[in-house]
Amino acid sequence: MPSTISWRCTRWSRLTLVTQAHRQALADNEVIPMHLAVLCLIQCESIYGGAGMTNNSDKIRLKQEMNLETLFKKCSVTEMITVYLSDKSENHDYFLYCALIPNSEVENCLKDFSWSLYCRQSYPEVKIHCENNAEVKIYHRYGDNQGIEPLILVREFYGIREGYKEIGEDFRLFHCLYHDIKENKFIKIDDNGDEEVVAVVKEDRITIRLKEIRQYLAFKEMHLAIQFDYREHSQQELQQLGLSAEENIRKYNELECWALSFADIPSSNFVGLSKLFGKKLIAPFPKPKGDEYELADGEQSQYADFIIGTNEDGDNIMHSANPAMLDNRFGANPQAPHYLTPIDFRKTVLDKYYNQPSKFRVEDGYLHCGSLWGLEIDNHHLDKVCVYLGDLGYLAYQEQLHWKSHNISPSGKVSNVFFSRSILGEFTNSNQPDHLFKRLYGTLADTCSKCLGWQILLPLSLEDSHHLTSMRILATENQRDFDELILALTKILVDSLNEKQLNSFIPVEKITNIKGSISRLEIAFQVCKIGGHEDHINFLRKLQNLRSSGSAHRKGKEYQKIANEFGISSASLITVFEEILKKSNAFLEFLEQSVSKLK
Repeated sequence: MPSTISWRCTRWSRLTLVTQAHRQALADNEVIPMHLAVLCLIQCESIYGGAGMTNNSDKIRLKQEMNLETLFKKCSVTEMITVYLSDKSENHDYFLYCALIPNSEVENCLKDFSWSLYCRQSYPEVKIHCENNAEVKIYHRYGDNQGIEPLILVREFYGIREGYKEIGEDFRLFHCLYHDIKENKFIKIDDNGDEEVVAVVKEDRITIRLKEIRQYLAFKEMHLAIQFDYREHSQQELQQLGLSAEENIRKYNELECWALSFADIPSSNFVGLSKLFGKKLIAPFPKPKGDEYELADGEQSQYADFIIGTNEDGDNIMHSANPAMLDNRFGANPQAPHYLTPIDFRKTVLDKYYNQPSKFRVEDGYLHCGSLWGLEIDNHHLDKVCVYLGDLGYLAYQEQLHWKSHNISPSGKVSNVFFSRSILGEFTNSNQPDHLFKRLYGTLADTCSKCLGWQILLPLSLEDSHHLTSMRILATENQRDFDELILALTKILVDSLNEKQLNSFIPVEKITNIKGSISRLEIAFQVCKIGGHEDHINFLRKLQNLRSSGSAHRKGKEYQKIANEFGISSASLITVFEEILKKSNAFLEFLEQSVSKLK
């Protein structure tokens, strides 16, 4: 070995390397991981061309110390662990497969190194035996009568169709995992609607988060056996590498057993071989509860405090949202605030939900998180949102913290609409422009279906549906939100006009000279002799100009001109957009009334 390279073993899983090329990056005594050491040795071999370097790098590989470190390292419950691996190269052949072992079979499983379950044993099988001179057929779901099950299914179709791997159905259903087909990932949605990737499936490797595995094992009353067969190859004989076929190693520990053996097997590809074979067991969480995962009975353990009032010194009075600590007027906690104590929040508290329309839906008086949870809200104010204190207590704690960050001191009462609905039980329509817009849009669609058999405003595609569901009064003076809402409004009212059907009302000789959907609507009104449309057509053209000069392109002189027409320079964006929504509502109402005349 060249004198510019020195090396020394510090322990079985670490190696210190110092070369001239690495002196600036590594301190003389710094210890680096084994896999980096191997790379350095290989690099040195390519630089100096020494046969000794080849021998040393092959010896390190065949001793499989790095593989042992990887296989038996302690993992945190949040780590993704490998549950299937098929990795072949010129120098190695790694295969790893898992089996679910009943707790009662763990002791037998650890008696020897042999695998408890192979890929081809994980299919249903009917076994036949004789009993009282009669043939008896017994069905085994996984081809075994000892209760051992696969976690990963390796599907093969005789070379006629391409095979694939899949995570066992039982595990997927237990955690209600969503399969992201594009990325081939499995996503878990918690009680709060938050998503986490807990499994990733690739052609040669499958990884699953340890937390979900141990939860599953707890209720299955099983251990997970990670079975491995790792082989390292070398062009050198064992003697050349300083190894011997007699150096076999056997290990038996509490939850592991493995063997490392060496052999010379002359072949066209390699001579020296080492085989690391065995299994490592992973224990379940304690049943039925464990500190690492949610309470099995679904009880909430934490509750946020919210402002219920102010004292004489002007300080906020706080109280927990825990429903069990509130007065319910049926004898519980008579000295505590009532369950129906209204709590006030900045209107920005809803921005989080509007910005994630695929997950949340904000309606007139109600907030939905898919079908996971819902919250009754008083969103009938221009400057705040109200929620009853007791209702907040049923949100997940992390969600409560979001609401708490927008909590403000109480100011005024709940809206008349909210009071009528939640206390008096009366059906009351909202008077908020954004709620009215969605209601009128739906009414127009119903009228079109009954009177025309087609929609004068084409239904939004799934990809565009968020433009309608996110329609709202601005919570702040935010230019970006204003631009996005103008863009959405234009898509709904202008871009969606059904030009093909409107053409059916227009004389053929005029159609070719008409440009734009607004002009087609105007001429359709004229042909059908529907009066009073002029103001609405003018509004649509201004709205389209505002979108074109502001939301869709760089803002310049044209934007300033149209902005002045909407009063943007002299009023707040909140007020301006509220007025635009009111004119949009007037247009929808006019359009709905006119539909019957367009037959």
